[in-house]
Amino acid sequence: MTTVIPNVPAVPTEGALAGLKVVDLMWVVAGPTATRAMADFGATVVRIESANRIETARGIGPFHDNAQGPDHSGLFSNMNVNKLGLSLNLGTQEARDVLLDLIKWCDVLTESFSPRAMRAWGMDFESLKQIRPDLIMLSTCLFGQEGPLSRVAGFGTMGAAIGGYIALAGNPGGPPIGPYSAYTDYLSPRFALPTILAALDHRDRTGEGVYIDQAQAESSLHFMSTALLDYTVNGRVPEQVGNADPAMAPHGCYAASGDDDWVAIAARDDGDWANLCAAMGMGELTCDDRFADLAARKANEDELNGIVAGWTAEHGAIEIEYMLQAFGVPAQAVSNSAAAASDPQLQHRGHFIQMEHPVHGVATIEAAKGQMSETPPDYRSAAPSIGRDNDLVLREILGYNDEQIAQLAIADALT
Repeated sequence: MTTVIPNVPAVPTEGALAGLKVVDLMWVVAGPTATRAMADFGATVVRIESANRIETARGIGPFHDNAQGPDHSGLFSNMNVNKLGLSLNLGTQEARDVLLDLIKWCDVLTESFSPRAMRAWGMDFESLKQIRPDLIMLSTCLFGQEGPLSRVAGFGTMGAAIGGYIALAGNPGGPPIGPYSAYTDYLSPRFALPTILAALDHRDRTGEGVYIDQAQAESSLHFMSTALLDYTVNGRVPEQVGNADPAMAPHGCYAASGDDDWVAIAARDDGDWANLCAAMGMGELTCDDRFADLAARKANEDELNGIVAGWTAEHGAIEIEYMLQAFGVPAQAVSNSAAAASDPQLQHRGHFIQMEHPVHGVATIEAAKGQMSETPPDYRSAAPSIGRDNDLVLREILGYNDEQIAQLAIADALT
């Protein structure tokens, strides 16, 4: 029986990051991924949005019940678990005054606007540290705060293009197809989160605030280090190779029997090749000069792949996976979303969690990206609807009274 976690928005009191206060002005994936990780481990994260300018992720599928709407995005739901939602119309001075009060309250301010926005409001780091000298501030956008591209708005798809990822992925002689979706959105949080934690450690030791200027495309280039080094040292530009590998053969994704079923197979060395031949019932291929060693197999790779593909086409993907793994050959049936959702390993690890949702009854989310034995992650509330926690934030966190809140409403600051 699946346990459904109640949806109870609250200021957390437990967790590795309990007591850490974060203001989240981020959007889509790159920024919210980092702040969600902090929220999972006990940080109080106040996410600021406005109904006047709907957050892009709220319009990105998949959608609950295949219906679009600001509370229907599965992507948004997954990125913003455990956060408190405050609606502020930052086009008004009154709303910006509330934001300033939150900045005085928080330890960490995170934003992913273009470089113009915070400066225009007088909320750049140099200005803010006059009122909060120990503030940790992260500004994360595609190209960073300075330089000729700094004012160019962009998404992770453009980041993948300028980072070289799109040029690497594709079949030989064909057009570049790139990695799936906005690739840098999923790489850059892996730098944002530890950098924020390092900045907090620095503050704890010195009392100094820290400004972090993160260019998401530049951060993601670290995952291209091998290709960059190869060009710098050897003058080689990587080419599209499909599923081939320079040091393994066969190495690819092969069609299995069934409807759009595939299996990935990799022969790391001559031993794997011999075991693969045995599994296929083609032991004689180990004596074939065309496939005698890696160099020979690479030279005859098309013919080799044809032989392997002919064998896989006669068997189911799961059958091949189990058979080859029993022979010590790396192999894995290719999962689609339905297979991943029911995968026994992911189920055992508790990768998917069911939470109460005020609109959909129950929402499925991914668990925290990591687990810690002494201070495990906690799941308190589903992603907020716009302004869901206005009262909690304004009254409990900022201490505003009825009259102050009423004046904000009159000034249209809470939309």
